Amino acid sequence: MATRHTRIVERALTRLKLRQLRLLVAVGQHGSIQNAAQDLNISQPAATKMIQDLEYDFEVKLFDRTNRGVVPTVFGETLIRHGKLIFGQVSNAAQELDDLNEGNAGRVVVGTLLAASPSLLPLAIERLLKDRPKVAIKIVEGTHEVLMPALLSGEIDMVVGRLPSHRHRENITQEKFFDERVLAVTGTQHALAQRANVTFDELKPYGWILPPVETTLRRQTDQFFIRQGQYVPPTAIESVSYLANRSLLRTHDLIGIMPAHVAALDIQNGLLAEIDWAAPFGAGPVGVSYRGKQSLSPAGSAFLDALHAAAPGVGGINPVS
Repeated sequence: MATRHTRIVERALTRLKLRQLRLLVAVGQHGSIQNAAQDLNISQPAATKMIQDLEYDFEVKLFDRTNRGVVPTVFGETLIRHGKLIFGQVSNAAQELDDLNEGNAGRVVVGTLLAASPSLLPLAIERLLKDRPKVAIKIVEGTHEVLMPALLSGEIDMVVGRLPSHRHRENITQEKFFDERVLAVTGTQHALAQRANVTFDELKPYGWILPPVETTLRRQTDQFFIRQGQYVPPTAIESVSYLANRSLLRTHDLIGIMPAHVAALDIQNGLLAEIDWAAPFGAGPVGVSYRGKQSLSPAGSAFLDALHAAAPGVGGINPVS
């Protein structure tokens, strides 16, 4: 006698249509079968029947009906997530075929966080292009809250930078390359730029450039400020743009908090200055997150190898053995 799992898989292989999954995802987005049906140019009765067929085939209830529309159940959310992943893979396959048709040796889409942008990522790209000079590379910059859902849905192949906290680890493989510390930095004109043994009391009068509130580094910074007598900066600028931050630091007496590798080159070239103050927070692992090696294209696997080769060469930090 077939098990429930075998029965459902057999139905999915023989009956499931991409149009049903498109409708499922659309209903989840709109919170309404009627609006989703209009979006896909099908009748509402046909859309309702398609959802009912999905519920029958998978033997679960996918949506709860409310007076405001429909809300995905836990089963619906799970199937929607897998539906998005399927469409992401179809899109990736089409793009890869298009790249190959144009003479490119595959394609890889990489999400990047600030900690990886100035050193690790460029080194890995340089190594990849030596082996695959025609590979197509797309880089998407953002925070974990933007990049991790895109990774799960298959829109990007991997995320390079500060490893996310546990809330993102389900269905994701993480590899740590090294530990990163954070620096307090200023423009070279700042009164504290050349001062030795700076204390936090000396930092208090100045405004700060801080990472977004949804980031781990911002939460750690806020917790530190709370422990310092509920300290509130006189000015607080929230920004993830390094170019904007660098310009602000060089033209205003602000203090910035950023990973050491992000500021290293500008400090070395005399554009920014490191404050002689050891931030008691913010250290964390830098590495790569992806959905498992089976999800990677040949170009993606090659880029992962390039990251492994480049990580020990990122100066000033001990690589993970």
